[in-house]
Amino acid sequence: MRVFVTGASGWIGSALVPELIGAGHQVVGLARSDTSAAALTKAGAEVVHGTLDDLDVLREAAAASDGVVHLAFNHDIAFQGGFQSAADTDRRAVETFGEALAGSARPFVLASGLLGLAPGRVGTEQDGRAPDALPAHMTGGPRIRLGTAHLTLALADRDIRSCVVRLPPTVHGEGDPGFMAALVGIARAKGVSGYIGDGSQRWPAAHRVDAAHLFRLALESAPAGSVLHATADLGVPIRSIAEVIGRHLNLPTRPVPTDDAAGHFTWLAGFLALDSPASSELTRELLGWQPTQPGLIEDLEKGHYFRPAQP
Repeated sequence: MRVFVTGASGWIGSALVPELIGAGHQVVGLARSDTSAAALTKAGAEVVHGTLDDLDVLREAAAASDGVVHLAFNHDIAFQGGFQSAADTDRRAVETFGEALAGSARPFVLASGLLGLAPGRVGTEQDGRAPDALPAHMTGGPRIRLGTAHLTLALADRDIRSCVVRLPPTVHGEGDPGFMAALVGIARAKGVSGYIGDGSQRWPAAHRVDAAHLFRLALESAPAGSVLHATADLGVPIRSIAEVIGRHLNLPTRPVPTDDAAGHFTWLAGFLALDSPASSELTRELLGWQPTQPGLIEDLEKGHYFRPAQP
């Protein structure tokens, strides 16, 4: 299968490209920089130069492919307060892919998120599917992004084998630039490894190699309209994460009062306050996905998150 992948040189994409090539697929990756293009070429992929704003480029690449995996999302803009803009760009890209793939029965796989879909209880693949039942606490950009996932599922009515892979807040592994690395950085800067309240908030997690494997399975065989959960750990308490970080950095582990969380954790505070465990039982039954990599706590204990940054 000739597969067009956005975000192909990113954190999950750089694991998905060899996963696809190893399974006999031909990969075409979207690259917005020469550095990304070089990495994709080295990995054995073809390169299409462009960004998510280049809709004609996206349309042509999708039309020339047997399937599309859409991983890219402008997190840089999102974390700088521009989530609305990033979500709008993402939605336009999905609409463009829908135009290119309509009537072809080809697969389209969208990466989405699951944090906050079912706060306070174990979420499942059945949660958040109805467009008229969006969580009340979701507004602005996050609400648009969930709406984009609904749009993707609706593409099944246009003869596209569309599905959504919901990712946990932390997709971990060596070199992870995400939330775990941010927590380690905050602990170093503050001199304490903190958690909000009693730290009982639970986060699902998955290793990036396991997540990449699920994306391949989704591309190859997920039924149209499927919602899949890439969760290996159902829910890891934030306090447990903080304790590992504190021990490895030789720092105290302490609670941060809710009123002080924004000042301590900055942009991470709202995420850390969410108790959002999530199951992948239905995904495993549907596609036979079985995570094989270390869980989050085991991965943290390996120590690679605590090594000094390379120059």
